[in-house]
This record gives sequence, structure tokens and C-alpha cells, in this order.
Amino acid sequence: MDRLCDGRTCVVTGAARGIGRAHVEALSAAGAHVVVNDIDAAAVEEAVAEVREAGGSAEGHVGDVSTAAGADGLLATALDAWGRLDVVVNNAGITRDRMLVNLTEDDWDAVLDVHLRSTFLVTQRAGRHWRERAKAGDTVDARVVNTVSSVGLYG
Repeated sequence: MDRLCDGRTCVVTGAARGIGRAHVEALSAAGAHVVVNDIDAAAVEEAVAEVREAGGSAEGHVGDVSTAAGADGLLATALDAWGRLDVVVNNAGITRDRMLVNLTEDDWDAVLDVHLRSTFLVTQRAGRHWRERAKAGDTVDARVVNTVSSVGLYG
């Protein structure tokens, strides 16, 4: 695979399984340093170990990025490990497979927090970081990738 991401630092939310894990594997294969975020510590540890065993560079971040502390901690992990942040992949997501008439308000709030609030918080923090770097005279070549699932299309 092309080493398109050599030296770039990427954070991926919801990265321990599924689509997020595929993002981690592809970014690592392309030469990126990757922060694997999820709320499942064992799954994060497994994903990080696999990246490292394949010769890649990864750090884990266990935390809920739908909270300010979780989003801040995710970016701090990247900056502490590699001193930079280049790419944010907002991938965290959950489902509450119920019909509208059976869905509780707590379930609704949880879905919105994971899908929307986490995307907002992580992207906002990254944007602030990149703006500070640009104001300091650094060249910023940043990316934000938002993923979605087809789950929302099917009842």
C-alpha cells in the first residue's frame, strides 16, 4: 500500500472494532501513527497490539469522547505521543434497535451523544488545536473524516 500517511498522526473514535478498526488498519498500513479510541479497554489493547505487531505505530485511548474530558484526553494522547495531530476520524457510533414508539428518551439521548456530541467535541478540539498551530506560523494540513453506518437507513 502507498505510504500516503507517513509521519501523520491520526485519531480514530470507536476504533476497536468494525469500521473503526478497518480505518486504524488502513491508516497504519499507509504509515500513520494512530490513536485507537474506544470505551472497551480490552478491545483497544488488542487493536493497538495488532497494529504494533504488524510494524505500525499506535497508542490506545480508553474513554467516552461524547464528554469534554474524553475528547480532550483523546487529543492529548496523540499530542503526548507524537507531538502533532493531522487527522480526525469520527467513527464512534451505537445503535438502539427499537421502533420509535418503543425507544426511550435515555436511548435517544445516548445515540445523539455518541453520534453527534462526540463528533462535535472531537472536531471542535482538533479545530482549536489547528488554529493555534496556524497562528503560531506552522503549516497545517489537517483532515476530518466523518463516517456513518447504513443502520440508520433500515428499520
